[in-house]
Amino acid sequence: MRVVFWGTPEFAVESLKALLNSKHQVVAVVTQPDKPKGRGKKLAPPPVKVVAQEHGIPVLQPEKVKSNKELYEELKRLEPDIFVVVAYGKILPKEIIELPKYKTVNVHASLLPEYRGAAPIHRAIMEGKEKTGVCIMEITEQLDAGDIYSCIEIPILEEDDITTVHNKLAKAGADLLVDVLNKIEKGEITKTPQEDSKATYAKPIKKEEGRIDWNRSAREIFNQIRALKVWPKAFANFRDKQVKILEAEVLDETATGNPGEVVQIIKGKGFVVQTGKGKILIKKLQFPNSKPISGDDAVKGYHIKTGEKLC
Repeated sequence: MRVVFWGTPEFAVESLKALLNSKHQVVAVVTQPDKPKGRGKKLAPPPVKVVAQEHGIPVLQPEKVKSNKELYEELKRLEPDIFVVVAYGKILPKEIIELPKYKTVNVHASLLPEYRGAAPIHRAIMEGKEKTGVCIMEITEQLDAGDIYSCIEIPILEEDDITTVHNKLAKAGADLLVDVLNKIEKGEITKTPQEDSKATYAKPIKKEEGRIDWNRSAREIFNQIRALKVWPKAFANFRDKQVKILEAEVLDETATGNPGEVVQIIKGKGFVVQTGKGKILIKKLQFPNSKPISGDDAVKGYHIKTGEKLC
């Protein structure tokens, strides 16, 4: 089939690569415009654009999609059989969704109808889910509500964080996508409507969600830390400075005491903080204007002692 691929971030790269290695033909890629990045604020291309250019695929980067007649005509000229959308970043209008012969499919990183919306991976980890997954669905005008072609389930392990779950879902979604496209082409697949009554929504992550409330349980704080490890990173105040907590481990899920207090130093590992319910070991953190360090190095370098407080 002739495929136009819509995607922008790293998550979409695996799906694009899988299509490029399949029997299907990627005739164009649509991605977000280049954006300023880093201290120099130089324009940087989206990850999907980089891969497309490496393979000589034409790239379209429209500022807007809705009411864009020029874009519509360009897409029509490509004579696509199907559009594939993977984390493109904008909602497509009906006339574009329905342009190809087989319309438009989406790779979504949740077990729909759970976690429709922008941040399904973060929300699944933050809310302590033991499994998540990826679904290939047909796009409709309503957000992530289209009929489902196929889903695959992925466990969320204790040692997982946002990066590992993201990577597992990106790979699983890419493999599933090619399988679904093959079956669509052969007419060997059926769609299953979503149960709208069971739908939940994954709101975009906001920076302030990184602040740790030590009155919450050790398990909740642990999930917050691993879900937000890339951005915005979980953070707390310590000695009147904001520190980022990057890695932790739940040591106890029942003990009570003074939330936020350093209650133990474990040589070679780090320091233990009391929460509203249970204790959590801080294994990796970052002080302002410094590189990330281990909890053990923080104890040695900053002379952290029991009785001190994080808030």
